[in-house]
Amino acid sequence: MNREEFIEKINKVLAEEFEVEISDIQPDANIKETLQLDSLSLVDMVALIEETFGVTVKGTDIVNIKTFGALYDFLYEKIDKN
Repeated sequence: MNREEFIEKINKVLAEEFEVEISDIQPDANIKETLQLDSLSLVDMVALIEETFGVTVKGTDIVNIKTFGALYDFLYEKIDKN
């Protein structure tokens, strides 16, 4: 899966799960604000990502990721190493 396909898949999964328009998910957009995440739904997002992409994400890693662009970079690197 190339990077563009990977980003499209992340966006689709997150938009469906958190009921937001896919067009609202932009690389420089704040994840928590865009998806309206509280601490519990942040845990749900991590579980969804882990299940969808077969990676393990530590809570300490995800807390430091503020934008979708940073999330794409972080996950693409993790998947590339697997």
